[in-house]
Amino acid sequence: MVETEFLTHTLQNGIRLIHKPTDSPVGHLGILINTGSRDEEPEEHGLAHFIEHSVFKGTQKRRAFHILSRIEDVGGELNAYTTKEETTLFSTFLAEFYDRTAELLSDILFNSTYPEKELNREKEVIFEEINSYKDSPSELIFDEFEELVYNGHPIARNILGTPENLNRLNRRSILRFIQNNYHTDQMVISSVGKIDFGKLVKLIEKYFGVAPANTRQNGRERFQNYIPGIRIMEKDTFQSHCVIGNVAYDILHPKRITMVLLNNIIGGQAMNSRLNMALRERKGMAYNIESGYTAYSDTGLFNVYFGTDRENLGKATDLVLKEFKLLREKKLGTVQLRKAQKQIIGQIAISTENREDLMLTIGKSYLLFNKVEPMRTIFKKIEAITPADLMEAANEVLQPDQMSRLVYR
Repeated sequence: MVETEFLTHTLQNGIRLIHKPTDSPVGHLGILINTGSRDEEPEEHGLAHFIEHSVFKGTQKRRAFHILSRIEDVGGELNAYTTKEETTLFSTFLAEFYDRTAELLSDILFNSTYPEKELNREKEVIFEEINSYKDSPSELIFDEFEELVYNGHPIARNILGTPENLNRLNRRSILRFIQNNYHTDQMVISSVGKIDFGKLVKLIEKYFGVAPANTRQNGRERFQNYIPGIRIMEKDTFQSHCVIGNVAYDILHPKRITMVLLNNIIGGQAMNSRLNMALRERKGMAYNIESGYTAYSDTGLFNVYFGTDRENLGKATDLVLKEFKLLREKKLGTVQLRKAQKQIIGQIAISTENREDLMLTIGKSYLLFNKVEPMRTIFKKIEAITPADLMEAANEVLQPDQMSRLVYR
C-alpha cells in the first residue's frame, strides 16, 4: 500500500501495479516504461518512437486490424506516446472490459512481431509526422532549443529521429533495443477505474506475470557541463519565433516544486501570468507567450517561448528579461504569493478530474518515486513556499548570463 487512496501490488518479475478506484463506468489502463529516446545509441536515433508506432502492427496471434478492433469494437480507445525518458501504452474503455484490455496490452507489449512490411509502411507515416513538424516552427523550435542546450548529449536528440536514420532501422534494431532497454523493474501498470482490486491483481498476474524478470543494470549517461549558447536562424516565416531558457532542477531536486510555482507565475497556462500580461495584454506584441519547465531524471529545462512581429523581437526579448530581473531582485508580497499558490493548487486539482491524465500521472509518479503523494501533501508543499524560496530559485535559474537563446527570424 502507498496510501489508502491508491492500491499497489508488485509482481514477482518486478512489474509494479498501482490502482485508483473510482465509481465511473469508464476505466483507464496504461503501461509506463522507463525508456525513451535518450536511451538510444546515436545510430538508433528515432527508434524508441518507431517502436511506439510499430507495437500495434501485429502480434503472434493478431494482425494490426485485429489489435485496433479489439478495443475500438467495444467503444474504447488505444493509444501510446514516447518522451525522452518514457514509453507509454494505454487505453480508455468501459470498465466491464478490463480483462480484454489487460490481455491486449500484454499481447502487444510482449508478443509483437514487427513484420518488415508493416515497418516500412509505418516509416512513411513517421516521415509525414516529421514533415508536419518541420512545417510548424512554433513546435520545431523547442526541439532545436534542446539540441542547443544539451549539445552533444543523448537527451539533446529529438524524439522523431530523421528520415535518413529511420531508413536504416529494421526488425532486428527493434528487438535489440527492447532487449536492452525494456526492463520489468522499470515498468508500471497504472489503472483508474471501477474494478475490485483483487480481481485486477489476478488479471495483471495472469497477463503480465509470465514475462521473465529483467533488471536494468546500467544507468543513463548524466548530463553535465552546460554551456549557454545563442543561435539565430533565418526562416521563411511571417513571425519571428524565440525561445530563451536555462537548465533547471532535476525531478528529484528539493526545489522542483518551487520551480513549478515560479514557472507558473512567469508564463503558465493562466491568462494573468506575468509574461502574458507584459507582452500580450499591455503591449500587444505576442499572440503566443508561454513558459515551460521540464524535469528529467538528471537535469531540467526552463524556457520561455514567444512569437512576434520581426520589428518587435528586440523589445519583446527585453520585456522577458525585465520580468526575470524583477523576480530575481524583488520578493513577491504576501498577497501576490497567496494568489499564485491558490492558482496552481486549483489548476492541479482541476487536472485530476481528467481521469486518463490522472492514470498517467500516478503511473509516472510510481514509476519514478515508487510512491504517489496525496493531493493534500502536494498542496502543503506549495503553501510552504516562501517569497525567499522563489527569489532563490529565480537567482539560480533566471540569470541572464546563463540563458541560451534560439531565434527564428
